[in-house]
Amino acid sequence: MKNEGLIYRISGPVVTAINMKAAMYDVVRVGTEGLMGEVIELHGDKAVIQVYEDTSGIRPGEVVVNTGETLSVSLGPGLLTQIYDGIQRPLPTLEKEMGVFLTRGVDADAFDLEKIWTFEPQVAVGDTVTGGQVVGHVQETDTIVHKIMVVPGKGGVVKSIESGDFNVTQTICTFEDGSEMQMLQEWPVRTPRPYQQKYPPVIPLVTGMRILDFLFPLAKGGAAGIPGPFGSGKTVTQQSLAKYSDAQLVVYIGCGERGNEMTEVLDEFPHLIDPNTGKPLMERTVMIANTSNMPVAAREASVYTGITIAEYYRDMGYDVALMADSTSRWAEAMREISSRLEEMPGEEGYPAYLSTRIAEFYERAGRVETLNGEDGSITVIGAVSPPGGDISEPVSQGTLRIVKVFWGLDAGLARQRHFPAINWLNSYSLYPQSLDQWFRDNIAQDFPEIRIELSGLLQIESELQEIVQLVGSDALPVDQQLTLEVARMIREYFLQQNGFHEVDAYCDINLQYKMAKAILAFQESAKAAMASGAQLGDVVNVPSRSDLMRGRLNKGYIDTIDDMVKTMLDEIAATVEDN
Repeated sequence: MKNEGLIYRISGPVVTAINMKAAMYDVVRVGTEGLMGEVIELHGDKAVIQVYEDTSGIRPGEVVVNTGETLSVSLGPGLLTQIYDGIQRPLPTLEKEMGVFLTRGVDADAFDLEKIWTFEPQVAVGDTVTGGQVVGHVQETDTIVHKIMVVPGKGGVVKSIESGDFNVTQTICTFEDGSEMQMLQEWPVRTPRPYQQKYPPVIPLVTGMRILDFLFPLAKGGAAGIPGPFGSGKTVTQQSLAKYSDAQLVVYIGCGERGNEMTEVLDEFPHLIDPNTGKPLMERTVMIANTSNMPVAAREASVYTGITIAEYYRDMGYDVALMADSTSRWAEAMREISSRLEEMPGEEGYPAYLSTRIAEFYERAGRVETLNGEDGSITVIGAVSPPGGDISEPVSQGTLRIVKVFWGLDAGLARQRHFPAINWLNSYSLYPQSLDQWFRDNIAQDFPEIRIELSGLLQIESELQEIVQLVGSDALPVDQQLTLEVARMIREYFLQQNGFHEVDAYCDINLQYKMAKAILAFQESAKAAMASGAQLGDVVNVPSRSDLMRGRLNKGYIDTIDDMVKTMLDEIAATVEDN
């Protein structure tokens, strides 16, 4: 196969080359600077290429070299703690070489190929190993053991394997057929890694955010969408999920976000301490930073790079949370490339295959039995940034057709400084039915009923507010006035949560249950007191109720809440005696 051609046409990141033979998705080197690109369309000996770098300055007639390989990521010890661009070039390494502005045509290894790792075999000479099977362990960070796996589709009878110190390119194992194995492996980003079977979603991803865990839970291996207008808190919500969810690893993709937002993430994450281990959070994190001013084609590739890295750690048996912020910018990259290819536009100029691409991405989530028999999961949480907050646009609708959890952010709540600004009337989760048994077994038997009761009170409040706006709350019967007070307590005490407060940023799920029970205990006690002649104002204004609500910001709240509730109920009962 002839592996060279010539540039015939240039249209932004899309380049057409002639006189070359290529296959779809072959990686090519474009022009004298060797810019990296990928074949995305073929017409005879004409190949249409999307280039992952800025194409200004290249000219027709320059050479295009076909590498014959597909776009792949390097997988092995050293991935964790790294910060990559959309095509897995390590940004800190590039910065050392060329400063803060990246030069075109520059490559760098995904991680240090010469770094020595201590390899401990888990199989012996004479064992037969198959694709995906673990042959040894490496302690990658203080908290994560990296399991060295046979590449899917490979394997054989082990001829030799030894423990010791190796870099990722040295042979650690040989097979009787003469093949060798290293710790480093390559995997094409557009090909999902195989597994044995996918499990139903029956274990929740505990996030520490009350509105998510309690009202709209997400299952491990599930997919969630967070649509919301500018400034409503998508990025902060995703960062909180990355910091506090009970996933063992985090892959964070900053896909086309503003540079200043990504800078905050990159500055903050290395200094964050993992609340579960006491070690730096970066020790279990891989970050992919592809800001809005970076080449548009690399943005399109960044989500595939991220999900492939996530699948690799899933295959080791880990629970991985993948944050994509934001898939709207990814879709915009597809739209720009599609328009330069002169494809027939779909709704709002997006390509006709937009929904298919969104579905392909989210369907790579899941809790699975891996090839080596372990359980691993990828939970995908994608932010969507609809123009003007209008979720009827194609990216939001394409996302909602696939995901089973919708956390709808509301600009009105954000303006009221109610955070997280997730609208409890518009949001939904389709997982509670399959997760209820886990909550019954691990938290409390009546957990699902408490959730339904809280949701019902918020719904009733919404209906009553329409009347209140017309005639005022004083015109309502006292039982409905009490309902409004209880719903306000749910909103201000339970749903509102400060993502930057050292105590309130994370709420243990057992504490969430106790807080919800405290609200319902207040309601029952207040009803009983009022039935016995107590006044609504006296019941609502008991001092311990305020203490209970403010107490959530104090350390050790989970140990004191029961006593606070008891004091509150005693004070409410005393309002009857006063009357």
